Amino acid sequence: MGATAADLAPPAGAMAPQPFVVRQREAETADTWTLTLEPTAGEPPAIGPGQFMMVYVFGVGEVPISVSGQPDRPGPVVLTVRAVGAVTQAICASGEGAVLGLRGPFGTTWPIAASPGADVVVVAGGIGLAPLRPVVLHVLEHRSQFGEAVVLYGARTPEDLLYKEELERWRGSVALHVTVDAAEAESGWTGTVGVVPKLLPGASFDPAKAMAFVCGPEIMMRFTIEALLERGVAPERVQISLERNMRCGVGHCGHCQLGPTLICRDGPVYTYATAAPWMEVREL
Repeated sequence: MGATAADLAPPAGAMAPQPFVVRQREAETADTWTLTLEPTAGEPPAIGPGQFMMVYVFGVGEVPISVSGQPDRPGPVVLTVRAVGAVTQAICASGEGAVLGLRGPFGTTWPIAASPGADVVVVAGGIGLAPLRPVVLHVLEHRSQFGEAVVLYGARTPEDLLYKEELERWRGSVALHVTVDAAEAESGWTGTVGVVPKLLPGASFDPAKAMAFVCGPEIMMRFTIEALLERGVAPERVQISLERNMRCGVGHCGHCQLGPTLICRDGPVYTYATAAPWMEVREL
């Protein structure tokens, strides 16, 4: 028997943005901002790590943004947004007191709560650290439940690094390795220069019990996955986020189709074992 209209309908209220007020706005880089938002009425939603919200700027448009705040508890919605188009530019320009429309949360989650005892390996490139920040926050809050905790993070330049002060606070609880693609002499950068995947051979974790979480530009994820597999991490223990072409959030418009899956509905978090056949097809 085929699907009925009721089966295909989005969840009640999923298409209607709710008004949220910007309570705080912090610059991360020259083009990236972190916004803290609260609903104008009612309680904010509990959002799982890796889920996203559809964010609507009245009169401009709507985009999906992964949530980067403390996961799995009601509280302000924290979004780190890079200004790369008309809508994200308008979001980043929204000052304290501005009202944005939010709907969600949508999507699958990073399975960090289901990974007790694992060595946790977080690998992020650029803005990809924002969707992975909830994983790190969960590990920090429940540090005794995990083995080794490694965060490997890279950006184009030192000026492009997110959460600079917070990164330093993480160092006491996780093995943090930060690299940049390039650094000018006047930047004062004394850390590693190179791409993120090259950090993996020197990272301390047990591949047999490691759970890896990867998000960043597609080319960075491909080489990171190769490095993880070479270390002996099983494909089903490599979690990736495929945030591509999402527009509606509920699997109706079809823009985010990848092979047989709709990323906004079935993702954005997948195991590499699941996503590998699609990622290997050029321009799929």
